[in-house]
Formats: sequence, structure tokens, C-alpha cells
Amino acid sequence: MLSRKISPVLLTVLTLAFATLSPVPGVIAAIESPLEAEIESYVKGLRRTGAIRSTEHTAWLVHDFTTGQKLVSINENAPLQAASMIKPYLALAFFHQVQAGRLIYGPSSRLHMEKMIQKSDNASTNWVMKQTGGPSATQALLARHYPSLCRQLRLVEYIPSNGRAYRNLGSAGDYANFLITLWQKKLPYASEILRLMGLPGPDRLYDKAHRVAEGTRVFDKTGSTARCCGDMGILVAPGTNGLSYPYIVIGVISNDVRTSSYGTWISRRANVIREVSNLTYDYLKKRHPLR
Repeated sequence: MLSRKISPVLLTVLTLAFATLSPVPGVIAAIESPLEAEIESYVKGLRRTGAIRSTEHTAWLVHDFTTGQKLVSINENAPLQAASMIKPYLALAFFHQVQAGRLIYGPSSRLHMEKMIQKSDNASTNWVMKQTGGPSATQALLARHYPSLCRQLRLVEYIPSNGRAYRNLGSAGDYANFLITLWQKKLPYASEILRLMGLPGPDRLYDKAHRVAEGTRVFDKTGSTARCCGDMGILVAPGTNGLSYPYIVIGVISNDVRTSSYGTWISRRANVIREVSNLTYDYLKKRHPLR
């Protein structure tokens, strides 16, 4: 697979080219999509075999920027564990304060931001959150200024050193609204947030999703705990006509109980998300001239 690293020049071209494809900040109403039925059937099959347990809840959302249509909406408004998928929201709160002149984005804060998004470093995450007043103050800031992006968002705790943060919540619908508004560059420091989310690193939407074409760019944030496996991101697929086709894939698997076999559990659930990404790419390839 090719590197996900993207140059600032290419990032600017891509974001400007597709910023106006979705006419409203929110997700357009879902159409009757065979893809949604296919994903539902896939997940139900996993439940029948016990590969996904009765204590696990899933949410899935696919949005096609090219048509402006939401293709999949499964449990999109269910508040599920956010894990590290909360971190782009922390970046938004921080950059909101920078734009307002209350904080400075300098070398130190840039380093913490890169560690938080690219490396999912929890110490840097807590540093960023402290700059915006801690969990409750950050939640209030986001709810006041970006209510359509955080309807189910619940930010109530710092990330402990062992990473066992289970009380912060988010929804696939909120993540989609965040990503759409970000891609449209309607958020403070949108280009910088996209740069951070596009830094090289493992993901569950492109890496090891072998039917997604090489050269597809990914701007994402994964989430991983012993009770949550997720990924929320924008993929930019290359077309055979030289154009690019951006779309959103969000998958969250949240467990009511903490698994005793973290490595096995997270790996198998990550592969479920990868297969949903494969199914999405297969479907979009029938609608657009993708490689």
C-alpha cells in the first residue's frame, strides 16, 4: 500500500475542489441504498456466528461527497463510546480559542496536537484539553459554538494513563457532521486539522482494506479501548479520469463489557470495519470511475 502522507499543496487542491459538493453543513437525508442493506446483512451474519456479541453495539455511516448523499445510516444517532475519536473535537475547541485570540498555536502546542492526533498520545490529549478548561468547559464551548456537530457528544473525563476512558460519548452522525464541515473548511484552522488527521499512521479504512485502491488518501481518527473499536474518516479515492472522489466512512463497535483479550478483540473488530470499508469502495466503484 502507498503512504497516506499528503503534501500541503495537494491537500489545498483537494479541499478546495470538493468544498462545495455538499450544499449544507449536515448530512443530506439517506437514499435507498443497496450498500446499507449489504452492511446490515454483513453485521447480522457476524452476530449469528457470535463474531459480534449481544453486548456489542455498532453504528455505521457512509456519505458520498460527489453526490452529496448519505448512503448508509445505521444507528447514527446512538451515543456510543468515543475513545480517541473524541480527539478531533479537542483540536477544534483548541483552534476555536486560537482564532478568538485566547490561545497561541506555536511549536509546543503543535507538537502536542500532532502527538494527540497522529500518535493518539493521551498525555498530550490531556494537555490540549487543559488549555480549553478541562472536559466540562470544553464540552460547553463545543455545544455553544458547534451544536450541530455534537448533539450526542458527551465529554466528561480526561484520558487516564492506562487509556481506560469509557465515559466520553459520541455518535456516527456527529462525526459525519464534523467531517463534512471540516472538509468544507468551515471550521477554525480546518486545513491544519486535516493535515493532522492525514499524517501517516495505521487506520481501519485503508490499511489492510485490500479492495480500496492504492493511492487513496485518508484523513481519519481511530478509537481503541477494551470496550470500543472505531474509525471515522474521509477517504479520497483516485479516479481513472484523473479526478478524485472523496467520501466518508464511519464505523463504531462498542461493547457493554470490557474484553479480557484486548489484542484479539480489537484486531477482529478492526477487520470488521475494514470489510465495511471494502464494501463501500466496491459500491462506489459502480457509481464513479474509481481505480
